Amino acid sequence: MDPSKKESEFFTEYGEASRYQVSEVIGKGSYGVVAAAVDTQTGERVAIKKIVDVFDHVSDATRILREIKLLRLLRHPDLVEIKHIMLPPSRREFRDIYVIFELMESDLHQVIKANDDLTAEHHQFFLYQLLRGMKYIHAASVFHRDLKPKNILANADCKLKICDFGLARVSFNDTPSAIFWTDYVATRWYRAPELCGSFFSKYTPAIDIWSVGCIFAELLTGKPLFPGKNVVHQLDLMTDLLGTPSAESISKVCSLVTNETLISLVTNESHFLYSRQYSVSDF
Repeated sequence: MDPSKKESEFFTEYGEASRYQVSEVIGKGSYGVVAAAVDTQTGERVAIKKIVDVFDHVSDATRILREIKLLRLLRHPDLVEIKHIMLPPSRREFRDIYVIFELMESDLHQVIKANDDLTAEHHQFFLYQLLRGMKYIHAASVFHRDLKPKNILANADCKLKICDFGLARVSFNDTPSAIFWTDYVATRWYRAPELCGSFFSKYTPAIDIWSVGCIFAELLTGKPLFPGKNVVHQLDLMTDLLGTPSAESISKVCSLVTNETLISLVTNESHFLYSRQYSVSDF
């Protein structure tokens, strides 16, 4: 395809469009499109995330703004870097937004899927980078809340970078944060047990460390550790592997759904209890 045609299809009427030469589309989703491009001013290869109709839904606009604000403030070798944000010529034409990121070759999901004879040294280096990045994020009182292999970018030299801060939250003190979920936080398979079935919960940075543990187990085995089909099944898988928690631990669970599920697991009545009270669609 003619490069000029690629660019005209990718960019709308943005004054800085001529600065970037689009080479190919590398990702698509409900948010929009990601393209690989070259910054003609610097010669650097970049990724351009095009988010269409950004103001159509308040929740989407909030998520995008949150990610941009956090990544402009958080600067670390283990976090993806925002290079530039393209603004429209006028506010009246502000419908789409283009965020310029450093370009990475793949993500950890693809690395695990490829299963290219990773060694123990690879595993150690990957885990080291993840924990180092999370230490920096948590030191800034930020919880990522959506760690999963697809949100960890990767290069052929084994460099990893954490991305997608759209669901991240800031905690303003050392006490556990209480947040009302307006969306489910973290893909279910990587979600900490204290978040399962909960729309209102107190949580700590431990929720991210749980996700890191799930990712590391998947890296070692090549398959998800807790591939739950719904919240009840998710908790079933956790207790099958780790054992049922003590009554004291269960009593500290804020979520009524999670609390009742754990109690029922102890008495081997979980499936009966939740087939009667909750349908899979509830989760």
